[in-house]
Amino acid sequence: MIIYPAIDLKDGACVRLVRGEMAQATVFNRDPAAQARAFEAAGFRHLHVVDLNGAFAGRPVNAGAVSAILAAVTLPVQLGGGIRDAATAERWLEAGVRRVVLGTLALRAPETVKELAARFPGRIAVAIDARGGRVAVEGWAEQSQIPAADLARRFEDTGVAAIVYTDIDRDGALQGLNVEATVGLAEQISIPVVASGGVGGLDDLRALKAAAASGIKGVIIGRALYDGRIEAGAALALAAA
Repeated sequence: MIIYPAIDLKDGACVRLVRGEMAQATVFNRDPAAQARAFEAAGFRHLHVVDLNGAFAGRPVNAGAVSAILAAVTLPVQLGGGIRDAATAERWLEAGVRRVVLGTLALRAPETVKELAARFPGRIAVAIDARGGRVAVEGWAEQSQIPAADLARRFEDTGVAAIVYTDIDRDGALQGLNVEATVGLAEQISIPVVASGGVGGLDDLRALKAAAASGIKGVIIGRALYDGRIEAGAALALAAA
């Protein structure tokens, strides 16, 4: 199981939100590149980066910080937030991002996502962010009535590398991952699932490991790493066991 430490960018700084509320941002590091280097030094082998301002603006806003991260580490970077068209996705892939994560675009223009997945094998992921089991988009500001599993099934056999599934109500709250919903989604599709939202301790990782057969291949950890609830070495050892 791959662990993706999260670097969420707001106004050029590395922050964590609570349930996606921009007004509830806690700044953990004003130098995102330094944070990326710290995660690399701790032994992580992947990074998950989100341009939070971009997710609301519908275009890249923290491009400078993302570029600094790419220059600072050799780790493969997975990037989401503000990527709303094929041209933007292509620019980031050409700039060195290993995988782009497309959320709003996946709901609004699924054919574009499918075309990108065919052109860039293994480098396109779909973000499905759900509140009450229904997909939310536009930086989680707009709620749809589409069930998460219905959206995920649209991308079966299209070359999409992963579904990044986030339970918005748990995100940043340290209340524990919604393992039941994540496993339920993974069991309905053949695309690998990366779990996100609310990881608060090693028990969440153990629960995911126990459900690995369902198709869960990774987990994104944010606040719990920053505040010390999860120690990097312990998490990596558990994931590798």
